[in-house]
Amino acid sequence: MKQGMKAGASALTLSALIGLTACGGSSDSAGSSDGSGKKTATIQLAIASAVTGPKEEVATFSVAKEQGFLAEENLDVKTINTDGSVAAVQAVASGSADISPSDASAILAAREKGVPVVAVGGLVQNWPWRIATAPGSEVTSPEDLKGRKIGVISLASGSAPYARAFVEDAGLDPEKDVDLVPVGVGSQALSALESGKVDALALYTQAYTTIELTGKKFDYLENGERFDGIRSLTYVVREDTLRSRKDEITRFLRASYKGMLFSAVNPEAAMKDGYAVFPAILSGQEAEDRIANDAEILKTWVASATPAEGEPESFKDWGAISDEAWISTADYMKAAGNITEDPDIKALWDDSLLKDVNDFDAAAVISKAKSATK
Repeated sequence: MKQGMKAGASALTLSALIGLTACGGSSDSAGSSDGSGKKTATIQLAIASAVTGPKEEVATFSVAKEQGFLAEENLDVKTINTDGSVAAVQAVASGSADISPSDASAILAAREKGVPVVAVGGLVQNWPWRIATAPGSEVTSPEDLKGRKIGVISLASGSAPYARAFVEDAGLDPEKDVDLVPVGVGSQALSALESGKVDALALYTQAYTTIELTGKKFDYLENGERFDGIRSLTYVVREDTLRSRKDEITRFLRASYKGMLFSAVNPEAAMKDGYAVFPAILSGQEAEDRIANDAEILKTWVASATPAEGEPESFKDWGAISDEAWISTADYMKAAGNITEDPDIKALWDDSLLKDVNDFDAAAVISKAKSATK
């Protein structure tokens, strides 16, 4: 079960973390013996938002827990909720958590402010944001957005900088030519579009899939080349945690990527694991009434975090991020105003764990997923 963050923790600014990191530290790694003489290490995982639907926590943590991947690594993982990626990075920086899958923008911003956090493994590798319009809309090209209103999740969410970058890529001035209107997600966002409150939406693919499963349709504007290779969710730890708990972080990442592979092969079985670990997803409904749609939504999310081409049997190099991808991501974040300088990629990114992280029997995971009850 998830544990709540202390009141007010998510309100801290990134600049305040410089002071927090002076007194924060890694969570206690001590644990109980598993009977073989090896101690089970405890890992504190910061979740960027409450788990009320199929998303990354289902594909990684829930599956890793329910399918025994964490147990195989002698890990006991506890979770805490935070209010977005910035707050999740704050939790890691302050020592409230050991690791978090947080948006790359929050990690880059923290590094620029001197916060000693480091990215250790990629998660979402295919840009998930899209601009959508209602079928039959007069907005059929990015240029048509001039003088229009774009619905974003919130002005503090990743959809706002994406919308600004999208219109800028079309040769428009994001400050003068468009208005960004917070509309949330789900039925609230759909209502804003259908009522004419906004002319387009800036959401992630998973959010659109959730709405489309109700029978609604969207038209989509094409993203420009500037969005190719930009990274989103990425695992982040403190520098001292990486030094002192390298083996435990390696084991956690390995279990998480096993969960990803399992989810890619059998999203329905993965979704059932999600219900077991995060029953709030069901909202009081029966699993059999939710499983078909939820598995389809999870499948959409998994597609953003696995190679765009090929079958699960061919997936490899879990967690890898190239320097070119980091440069593209940093360029995008500078244009969006999240950072002001080019980052030191060698300080920001440490891929030293990934060789050992990828040292697992993928065929065995795939076989387990295929044999799991759907």
